[in-house]
Amino acid sequence: MASFNRVVLVGNLTRDPELRSTPSGATVAAVTLAVNDRRKDQGGNWIEETSFFDVDVWNRSAEVLRDYTTKGSPILVEGRLKQDVWEQDGQKRYKVKIVADRILLLGSRDSANGGFNQQQGGYQQPQGDYQQPQGGYRRQSQPQRQAPSSQGYGGGDSGYPQEGADDIPF
Repeated sequence: MASFNRVVLVGNLTRDPELRSTPSGATVAAVTLAVNDRRKDQGGNWIEETSFFDVDVWNRSAEVLRDYTTKGSPILVEGRLKQDVWEQDGQKRYKVKIVADRILLLGSRDSANGGFNQQQGGYQQPQGDYQQPQGGYRRQSQPQRQAPSSQGYGGGDSGYPQEGADDIPF
C-alpha cells in the first residue's frame, strides 16, 4: 500500500529562531509557526482560530531563518509530519511535528539593505558603486520618416536623400 506524507503551511514565527548543533555537526532550528484560520460560526459571526505547529528546519535553511527572520516573520513551510515518542514519568508521550524540506520567506526586508521588499513590488537592487541614470533607461526616439512618395525614392519630401538614390544596397 502506498503512503503520502506532505504538509504545506503559511504562518508567522512565534519567536526568533535559535540554532543548535547535533553531535554529528548538523544545524537545526526548532521554531513554532502560528497559523490563523478564519471561519463563520452558526450565527454568522467570524471566528479567528490560531493553531501552533512545531517545525524543525535543518542545515542551510536553518541558517537562513536565523539571519533573515525574527518573531512575527511570515514564512511558508513545506515538509513532512514526524511523530516523536518518548517516556516521561513512566508514561509514553507523543508529539507530531513538521520536518521542513523547504522554506520560503514571505515578508519584506529593509530595502536599504537590498533584497525583497513586498511593499515596493519585488526585488530591490542593492545600492553600490553602480547607479542607474536619473531618468532610468529609456529607448531613444527615432526621427519620424515619411513614407516614400508615389514618385519613387528620389523625388519630393520622401525623407530619403535625393542624391545617390540609385545606390540602394539591395
